[in-house]
Parts: sequence; C-alpha cells; structure tokens
Amino acid sequence: MAHAIWTGAINFGLVTIPVRLQTAIRTNDLRFNFLHKADEGRINNVRRCSVDGQDVSYDEIVRGYEYEKGQYVILDDEDFKRVNPEATQSVDIVQFVELGEIDPMYFDKPYYLEPEKRGRHAYALLREALRTSGKVGIAKVVIRSREHIAALKPNGDALVLELMHYADEIVDAAHLELPASEKPAENEMKVAQMLIDTMTEAFDPTQFRDTYREELLAMIEARAAGKEVPSPEVAAPRRDNVVNLMDVLQKSLEQSRQSRGPDGAATSYDAKSGAARERPDEKPKKQSRRKKSAA
Repeated sequence: MAHAIWTGAINFGLVTIPVRLQTAIRTNDLRFNFLHKADEGRINNVRRCSVDGQDVSYDEIVRGYEYEKGQYVILDDEDFKRVNPEATQSVDIVQFVELGEIDPMYFDKPYYLEPEKRGRHAYALLREALRTSGKVGIAKVVIRSREHIAALKPNGDALVLELMHYADEIVDAAHLELPASEKPAENEMKVAQMLIDTMTEAFDPTQFRDTYREELLAMIEARAAGKEVPSPEVAAPRRDNVVNLMDVLQKSLEQSRQSRGPDGAATSYDAKSGAARERPDEKPKKQSRRKKSAA
C-alpha cells in the first residue's frame, strides 16, 4: 500500500467521512547529476554571501522578503507559525458547483481519497450523489502547511481531490496578440470540421508514450554497456509559409483518412514527433486493407 500523505476526513455538512489522502500521479523524469567534466566529480552547491564573499552555514541563514530593491523584511520560524493555516487534515466542502462551470485552467494536481473502513458507506453515498448530480464539491484543504482550494469529484470508484489555482494565479490572456473573432470561409470551415471528424475517436491514454524518455534511457543503457548509439536522422522542419490554407486542409484530410483506413481504425500516436504509428497489436489483414485503400 502506498504511504498516505495524511489521514483525516471529508466534512460534508454534518457528515464526516474518514479518509486517507494518496498521491494520484507520479513523474517519470530521468534525474541527472552535475559532474566535473575532467574527472566526473560531483558538483556541490555552495552557499556564499554576496556581500563578504564568505561561505555560509545553514544555521546562519534566515529568510527575507524583498519589499524594495535591496531592502528586506527578515522572518523567523515563529513568524511563519503565526500565519500558518491550521493543519486540520480535513477536506471541508464549502459549496457544490456544476463541473462545466470550472475553467480547466484552474485544475492543478489530483489526489486520491481512500476511505477508512468505518467511512466506506458514506464515501460511496457522496460519490454516487456527485455522479448523479453532475456536480463537484469545492473544498478547502491544508496540505504541507499551505491552504488550497480544491475540487472533489468522482473518478470511477474513487473520489479525487484535485487542487486548484487561485484566481489571482491565472495569467490573463488579454496581453497576447490573438486574432479577432471572425466568421471563417464556409468551405474552409467544412473541411476543417471533416478533418476533426476523421480524427475523432475514444480517448485511450495508453496509446501515448513518452518516446523521448524511452530513447534517452536506451541510449544511457547502451553507453553504460560500452556501446555507441547511432545518431537518428533529423526530420526536416515544417514550412511555416502556408500559401493556401485550403490545400493544406485537404491534404491533411486525405492523410488522416489513409492513416485510419476504411474501417476508421486509428493508428497509435508518437508523442515526440506527432506522427501516427501502426498499432503493434493490429493483425496483418488490417494492415493490408489499409494499404489497399490508400492506393
């Protein structure tokens, strides 16, 4: 069993549902160390004062907020405790809203909520009530000494607590140079919609792979084994000077139809290059049918 971040409760009106907060995502980033090129010695971070040039130990370091250039307010641990939100270890639902009312930009990081044995019935009741109503609970929760706003929503048999950004954390797009709203040409819109239709299918996240990470890891393993990996052929960059948008749409539509075949079966997707690939589990018969239809 994964280690719970904390054990607390969902507070839903006067109902208390004991739960464990569990991580719902993990990162697969490869981690690297900085080394000295000459002898592969590890590089250490040095804490050095910018005023006297002396190395500084941890017990001599304080935290300061720069309120003006070069002017700081120094804070100690007691100062942080005075304003630290109370670590209640509870998910306090303050309201319910329609999921569609929430801009996806606000969602940040999901966590699973796992019920304790004595809270399983109330947990299932809340989950099904949310599913039936199509609503999500907006809650306040403290995680690692910081108060968050979060959305509580059903996901399969689980309740997921998704941390959200505060409104003042979202950058307004008004400063961007964006095209004004305009009615597109009818023929361009028709082909664009057809292209969307031919590329529409049920979402299957297992089709997508981090090929960059896989290839990087394969190169590292080969190097560790004393082998050299040949350099891949670099694809030519796409031309940016689109002369005729309609021509590009038509070619995209033809390419999409050919890659999916007569039965509309989609190929898998290379997350690095954006190119479609044959699914490895497809039968040779299907492959030959696609080739015949593309001729």
